[in-house]
Amino acid sequence: MINILLCGANGKMGNAVKSVAVQQNGVVKIAAGFDVMDTSSVDFPVYDSLDKVREKIDCIIDFSHISMTDEILDYAKNNKIPAVICTTGLSKDQLSKMEFYSKETPIFFSANMSIGVNLLIDLVCRASKLLEDNFDIEIVEKHHNQKLDAPSGTALAIADAIADTVAYDPKYTFDRHSVRKKRDREEIGLHAVRGGNIVGEHTVIFAGTDEVIELRHQATSKTVFAVGAVRAAIFMKDKPAGMYNMTDLVKEI
Repeated sequence: MINILLCGANGKMGNAVKSVAVQQNGVVKIAAGFDVMDTSSVDFPVYDSLDKVREKIDCIIDFSHISMTDEILDYAKNNKIPAVICTTGLSKDQLSKMEFYSKETPIFFSANMSIGVNLLIDLVCRASKLLEDNFDIEIVEKHHNQKLDAPSGTALAIADAIADTVAYDPKYTFDRHSVRKKRDREEIGLHAVRGGNIVGEHTVIFAGTDEVIELRHQATSKTVFAVGAVRAAIFMKDKPAGMYNMTDLVKEI
């Protein structure tokens, strides 16, 4: 049994993780929660401070907010507890802190917890290698109207993966309205759409001469991210200190 501390326990993703955990046939258990919102009616304690947690915790799943990330990372390091960080929109300082702490504590971080999205990234890298000489690459992401960061962390992760694959050094272009000029060959365009309750959609467009190729992933429910997070928590059991991501997990599936 893997005892989980669920950060952001009372949020939408927290509720999704709770539902997925129940379906794991006793493999995992939400032992406690952490949330600044006291609106929960669950069968485990939810604390408004990590200092109050007394339960035995084997892994942390964090779906809270970037304002809580530093506190959660400090708690994980100080208590030597593996952490699965699923919060998006982290700053460069927070990402650096995560990398530094991983020297002492196992930390799992992926810009998107969906296994399908990570398959998309793999396919995009293969396509980029084959098409880089003759195709322009654009990334379009769509999310609900409550999402704060833009472009999404997943869109940036896709762009970074492409940048690591192609022979040239690409330039990210986020907005073209202020500059009247032709598109440079080395650009990767990133475009964000916000509206309604779109869970998440990412499309990578390879636009060539007389042909266009699109690779697309659409999430229709937040459950896909919760499934990935719970799988990551199981994967992190007994792992030594270090940084882990969805690629490491997929290799063991």
